[in-house]
Amino acid sequence: MDNHQLLQIIDLKKYYPVTTGLLSQQVGEIKAVDGVSFHMAEHEILGLVGESGCGKSTLGRTILRLEEPTSGKILYKDNDITTLDKERLRALRKEIQIILQDPDASLDPRMTAGDSIAEPLVVHGIGDDVDRNERVAELMTQVGLDPRQASHYPHEFSGGQKQRIGIARALAINPKLIIADEPVSALDVSVQAQILNLMMDIQEEFGLTYLFIAHDLAVIRHMAHRVAIMYLGKIVELADKQELFSRPLHPYTHALLAAVPSFKSKARKVTLLSGDVPSPLNPPQGCHFHPRCQKAFQPCSQEEPKLVEISKNHFVSCHLHT
Repeated sequence: MDNHQLLQIIDLKKYYPVTTGLLSQQVGEIKAVDGVSFHMAEHEILGLVGESGCGKSTLGRTILRLEEPTSGKILYKDNDITTLDKERLRALRKEIQIILQDPDASLDPRMTAGDSIAEPLVVHGIGDDVDRNERVAELMTQVGLDPRQASHYPHEFSGGQKQRIGIARALAINPKLIIADEPVSALDVSVQAQILNLMMDIQEEFGLTYLFIAHDLAVIRHMAHRVAIMYLGKIVELADKQELFSRPLHPYTHALLAAVPSFKSKARKVTLLSGDVPSPLNPPQGCHFHPRCQKAFQPCSQEEPKLVEISKNHFVSCHLHT
């Protein structure tokens, strides 16, 4: 894994205003992403994990500026994406692509598989029709599809095949960074391993960098080099994969690990999480996790802990460790 820094996120926030009445008066804001900071090395796979509603998908979309950030910096190769105009952002998207969770929703039912894969080439004016057809055939072969299926429509493919089309489309313009937003969660379990192994093979072959978003720790353990745990808009723990699975520090990480029966970890002794993730419209004061935490004590409800480095490359946001 290369140590050259490719992406750096600095205090990134994405808030959605909540309005009411005829005059659309703002009465609050949903803090979907609330001050997130991390970096990614070139050729790295960073796993981003958390329960539904924690803001991980919004974070991925905000990095791509499919959602406009409220504040913070997104540095890609030291250039701040948040300051780019539409033309420069469009050029940058040659290097950053996304694979979406639901292959059905991400494919236009009126477009053939070949047209869907070729679409990024058309948008960026790359090649002529002959070049694009050759590139589509090459990509379909790389992701395990028969190029003769290029004329078929999405309804003629299985869920796994549709996600392979989505992967081929993301690869079409040779990106450096791919944001994979729960790319296997909508697939049958029998197909998930095939897609994950395909993505790992492609990552190694083309030297890609992945931000891999998931709620399944077994998937993250299979894929990632490092793991970031996200809770209610914030990263609460970040460490190398082996370190995080063998020595989890945050009570939320302990609880997530305890919920996965295959992990032979001390964390399995921890009682599973109770209650739901609080609303990002009205997050708890202090540590956002304290209402669900069995180890909470007085500072937890009063003061928000900072994400600090406890040991080399192991960061945690918890009063128990500061």
